[in-house]
Amino acid sequence: MNKLEEARSIINEADSKIAELFCERMQAVRDIAQYKLEHGLPILDQGREEAVIARNSELIKDDTLKQYYMTFIKNTMAVSRAYQHMLCEGAQIAYCGVEGAFANIAAKRIFPDGKHIPYRSFSSAYRAVCDDECDCAVLPIENSYAGEVGQVMDLMFSGELYVNGVYDLHITHNLIGACGAKLSDIKTVISHPQALEQCEPYIRRHGFTVIQATNTAVAAQTAAQKNDSSLAAIASAETASLYGLEIIDHDINESNTNTTRFAVFSRTQAEHQRERQNNFLLMFTVNNKAGALAKAISVIGEHKFNMKVLRSRPMKDLAWQYYFYIEAEGDEQSEEGKKMLKNLSKYCDKLKVVGSFSAETVLKETK
Repeated sequence: MNKLEEARSIINEADSKIAELFCERMQAVRDIAQYKLEHGLPILDQGREEAVIARNSELIKDDTLKQYYMTFIKNTMAVSRAYQHMLCEGAQIAYCGVEGAFANIAAKRIFPDGKHIPYRSFSSAYRAVCDDECDCAVLPIENSYAGEVGQVMDLMFSGELYVNGVYDLHITHNLIGACGAKLSDIKTVISHPQALEQCEPYIRRHGFTVIQATNTAVAAQTAAQKNDSSLAAIASAETASLYGLEIIDHDINESNTNTTRFAVFSRTQAEHQRERQNNFLLMFTVNNKAGALAKAISVIGEHKFNMKVLRSRPMKDLAWQYYFYIEAEGDEQSEEGKKMLKNLSKYCDKLKVVGSFSAETVLKETK
C-alpha cells in the first residue's frame, strides 16, 4: 500500500467514525429540539453556540487547523439548527391580536417555524397553553413608554405557566396608506390609542384627525379595506407589506427608544444554562405584619442577588391588598438561591418563582 492509499484508508476509517458520531450527535439534537418545544425556547441560542465554539477550538492545538475546525463546527451547528427547525415546524404559538400586530411580529421572530395562532385576549392566549391547545404563548409584559401590561402580570401571578424567555422588540411606527397616497393627501389617521399617543407630536404638526382602533394591525386592515388616499394607519412596516399598503413616512413615533418586552410562557420551567448569568422572576405576597415587605426585600440583597425590578399590583379579589413582582440577576436554583427562597418564605404568604431566562434577547428585524 502506497502513501496515497494509506492516507485514503485513514480518511475512510475517520469518515466511518464521523458518520457514527454524527448520528449520535443528531439524536441528541432531536432531544434538544423536543426540550425546546416543550419549554417554549427558540432554536437559536447565540450565546450557547459562541461558548461551544470557543471551548471546542481549544481542543485543536495546531493553529492552522484551528481556523478550519472552527468553520467545521460552525457548519455542524448550522446543520443541527436546520434539523431542529424541521422537527419544530408546526409548533403552535399563541399570541393576542391579529396577523401583523406587534405580538404577531414578536412571535414570528422568536419562533419562525411555528404556526402562529391569534387569540382575542391575553387570557385566552394564556389559557390555550394551559389547555394544551398551543405549545407556548408570546405575550407582552412591559412597554418602555406605557409601562407594565397589568393583565399579563395578573395572569403570571394567578396562573400556572412559566416564563422561559424575555425578548425586546423595538417598536417603530410608520404612516402607511393606500398605494399612491402622498403625505399631503392624508387628513385622518387610525391606530391603537398607545400608538396615537406615541406619535402625538407628529399628528399635531400635520393636523390629522384621529380614529382609534383595537390594535395597529386592525388599523392597517381598515385602511386597506377603505382604500382612501386621505386615510392612513399608524403601524409597522411588516403590517404595510401584509395588507398591501405603502409606507408614506418612516419612524414617526416621538421616542426612538420605544420597546416592548415579550415573555414566552410554557407549561414547564426550563433548566438553567449554568455557564451564563441567569435572571429569575419572583412574585409574592407578604405577611400582614409590620416591616414584612422591607424584610422580604432585604433578604434578596443579603444573599447577593441584584434586584433589577420591583413592582406592586393590586389583588383582584382583596381590596387594598397587593402582590409584588421582582426581577433579579442570578440563579435561584443555586445553593445560595435556595437559601434565599427559604428565608424569603418566612415573610411571604405566597411565593412563586414565575420563571427564569439566561439573557434578555433583542429581536432583530427579519430580512
